[in-house]
Amino acid sequence: MTAQIGEALHYNGRTTAMCTEPLSDYFSLGGVRPDFARNCTALWRGYVGKWELRDDRLYLVGLSGTLNNGVEANLATIFSDYPNRVFAHWYSGTLRIPEGKRLDYVHMGYGSRYEKDLLVHIEKGVMTGTNVRCNGKAGDREGPEGYGVGAMTTFPLEKKEEEVE
Repeated sequence: MTAQIGEALHYNGRTTAMCTEPLSDYFSLGGVRPDFARNCTALWRGYVGKWELRDDRLYLVGLSGTLNNGVEANLATIFSDYPNRVFAHWYSGTLRIPEGKRLDYVHMGYGSRYEKDLLVHIEKGVMTGTNVRCNGKAGDREGPEGYGVGAMTTFPLEKKEEEVE
């Protein structure tokens, strides 16, 4: 699996990428998962969630992706009663936010290591604490700051039989 595009998190006045997918827990618990198109090796889940930590609560505030039928997905695609913001009460776990220069690139999932990881602990959607894990120092090494994916391979969506001439 290719290194994956991170979810976006707005926290402490800045927006950053995180290497955690809280919405996947919602789907695992029985939430209906739309049929997202998977046309990019760096986005196997087919969507990117936009999250916010506000007043120590985790909210899903946006969603972008394309469904297999070509329709653009948004937050209302999954949560029709909450098209602007959804409290992530289903999520308990740790949000990983890589910081600093990249130490090691791993061409799989979120395996790359950075100088530090900000770990935000969540219990039923509520932040219970944070800590920083130091993974090493990059020294004078040139490298990207924070989490990002430099290149993606995309594939066109397959046409359905009725679309083929």
